[in-house]
Amino acid sequence: MMKFLVFFLLISVNISAQRLMVFEGKAQGTYYIVKYLSADTTSLQHPIDSIFSAIDQSLSLYKPGSLINRFNAGHKIKMDIHMRAVVEKSLWISKITSGAFDITVKPLVDLWGFGVHRPAVQTVPSADTLRQVLRHVGYHHLQIKGNWLIKREAGVEIDCDGIAQGYTSDVLARFLEQRGIMNYLVDVGGELCSKGHNQHDKIWTVGIERPGEDDPVQAILQLPNRAITTSGNYRRFFDQGGTRFAHTIDPVSGQALHSNIISVTVIAGDAITADGFDNALILMGVDKAMTFIKQYPQYGLEVYFIYKDTDGTIKEQFSPGFEKLLVH
Repeated sequence: MMKFLVFFLLISVNISAQRLMVFEGKAQGTYYIVKYLSADTTSLQHPIDSIFSAIDQSLSLYKPGSLINRFNAGHKIKMDIHMRAVVEKSLWISKITSGAFDITVKPLVDLWGFGVHRPAVQTVPSADTLRQVLRHVGYHHLQIKGNWLIKREAGVEIDCDGIAQGYTSDVLARFLEQRGIMNYLVDVGGELCSKGHNQHDKIWTVGIERPGEDDPVQAILQLPNRAITTSGNYRRFFDQGGTRFAHTIDPVSGQALHSNIISVTVIAGDAITADGFDNALILMGVDKAMTFIKQYPQYGLEVYFIYKDTDGTIKEQFSPGFEKLLVH
């Protein structure tokens, strides 16, 4: 996921009796930064680390014995609160996007060499192999009964990496609010959510990184009580036959992304929603994604694309609501 660069408007207005607290580290294969204002300077490092640990025990493919690994190796699993929240949201997004986002994509991710165990050399799989693997891909193969997640067909496996970090940001945000903290910015691997104001009594402001440029900041925008996530195709990829294949996999066709889109940034009411939709929107492409945003305003989505035009120049396109948040 793309890293966001956090900025603060330099206006000397202080929020009385509150200090800026910052906790950061590594988790879920990436970085995290938690910033908030509070009069209480008690360290929250231990409970923050505990939240990451609990979510990893549920959803991490890299954690032996995690719930997700046990489900993938078996037929069903009794979900905890984390898995249930992520699976239910994932299935909802799958239905809305006609399967453009689908957590049963794991066999395809492994086939293309982007899974937990990456091959020394990645290659494009054959059409026959893709067809065989696609038989086990599809959100309709999953069933929820009570707290149980059940496979309708053997060979189905799930991968929640495309939405779990957004969910984690939301969990950390709720944890802060439960402690009475109402001014914060949470960033888990570039999946951010914010509330209130920074230490200068201004709305939290973030910069979106533009890859391949000397100045990495392409756009600066205010993030008022919203969440923002990005999906990009330039960090994990391989080249073959003059084509670049990215780690974003289309669950319907089985193909790895090889389009002119560099990244898509999505704003939503919470990070789990933005994180799930950014995968689907990048697969839709600019025109279809913009149409989708206009067609379904009830989901509260705003979108910003960075892409290469036919002549190789880098261009951008954003929804009207996204433009209103830009700092000019």
